[in-house]
Parts: sequence; C-alpha cells; structure tokens
Amino acid sequence: MILHPNGNKTKNVKDHVSGYLSMAETSSLPSNWEVYAVIRLFLLDQNEDNYFVVQDAMGKHRQFHWKKLESGFDRLIPLKTFADSRNGYLVDDTCVLGAEVFIPKERSTGKGESLVMIKDTLRNNYTWKIDNFSNLDREFYDSSIFLVGNYKWNIRFFPNGIGSGLGSHISLYLALAETESLPPGTKVFAEFSLRILNQVKGRHYTVKANHWFSASSWERGWAKFISLTSFKLLGPLVKDFCWVTADVSVLGVVNPFT
Repeated sequence: MILHPNGNKTKNVKDHVSGYLSMAETSSLPSNWEVYAVIRLFLLDQNEDNYFVVQDAMGKHRQFHWKKLESGFDRLIPLKTFADSRNGYLVDDTCVLGAEVFIPKERSTGKGESLVMIKDTLRNNYTWKIDNFSNLDREFYDSSIFLVGNYKWNIRFFPNGIGSGLGSHISLYLALAETESLPPGTKVFAEFSLRILNQVKGRHYTVKANHWFSASSWERGWAKFISLTSFKLLGPLVKDFCWVTADVSVLGVVNPFT
C-alpha cells in the first residue's frame, strides 16, 4: 500500500489523500505478466469502530503489469475530513488503513491472497487470575484459550522475565494459539492491550499495540512489561496472586487462495 497524505503531487492532486496498491517482488513473476484485480481501500473510523470504504463502481477490474505496478485512488478522501479527529480517521497522529484485493481465477495464474477488513470489529476481553506467584518455577505460563471471532488466543506470562527483562521484569505476551489449525498463509491483524491490574492504588499497568499474527509471527508482547520490584511492592501482587487481562480486537484477516 502506498499513501500520499498530502495528495499525489505527480498527478497534481491537492486537498486530498491519495492511496494506491502496488505489486511487490515482481521479479518472481513470468515475463510480460498481467494481473487483473478488484481492489477496495479502507480507513478505520477509530471513534466508531467502522470503516470508510473506497471502491470502483460495478466491480471494475484494475490492470497491473510490468510497466504499471500500482493503481488506486487519486482522491481517496478530502484532507480536511481525514485530518479532523472528530471523524476518527486520524486520532493521536495515528491512522489505520487496509485493503481488500480479489484476483479472479480466470484472469490470473499462480497464488494470491485476499485481505478482508472486518466492518464490525470482533472484540473480546479476557481476565486471568494467577495464584501462588511465589511458587511459580517454570519459565512461562499460558492462560486458558479464549476466542475472538473464530480465532484462538492466550496470554503468556513470564514470572521471571525473558530476554532483556530476564531476572528484573515480568514479561507478558499475547499469542495466537493453535496456528497449526489455520490454513497456510493466514494472517490476522489485531489491536490489543495487555494489563496487569493494580489491586491497591487502582492505577493499572497497561500497554497497547497492534500486530499481524501468523504461524511464523504468532506472539507479540513486552520483555519489560513491569519491573519485579514494582510488581511486588506497588500493588499488582496481593496475597500472592495477581490479575492479568487482555483486550483483543480483530480488525482484518489475510486469506490465501490459489
């Protein structure tokens, strides 16, 4: 995906955001290749959790070939509309974009993939109580599996840290579980927060991120989530137990096809 936040100057576009899709790694394709695709681009309204969708009328096919690697929309959205935080597209200097690509089988050869941005965000919150912290002697512990949409997730807790946090911090990760059951090439885009609750002062320890989860990149988290000193003395650990929560929203999925 290629984004011109102030408009594509090579096409004299003003006062609009321009957005395009580009073919990548085309050296592996046969000479004189052609691909016809139906494309849609998405902008997430972060205030309302839904998407502004731009697409061609009547399912028009866009042509990509070795002399024309990119195609898209010169006037994706007016710049004023995009920049106004009340519209939800640009919030805290951050935007979320996506694309859906469909390549009709009769017009192409080889493999491809379709990215589907989910209109009604799939979301779930999971809470995990960890007891007997002083007796935890394994490198890590996994929570029970919980579902967000059709996807299985779990929290991974390292009581003595890992990597740069080994021996000094609690390390905490979100994992896409049982990835071996997913079709090869599947990728899931999720926005999530992990939290260790403060049982004394009420100020919880929270970190947020987003990540493309897949069989080869199945977890995302922080080696230095909270120092062991803060964890033990400032409220998260009370009577040798703590609470950990995960809030996960699935925003998009890449499905491979042949």
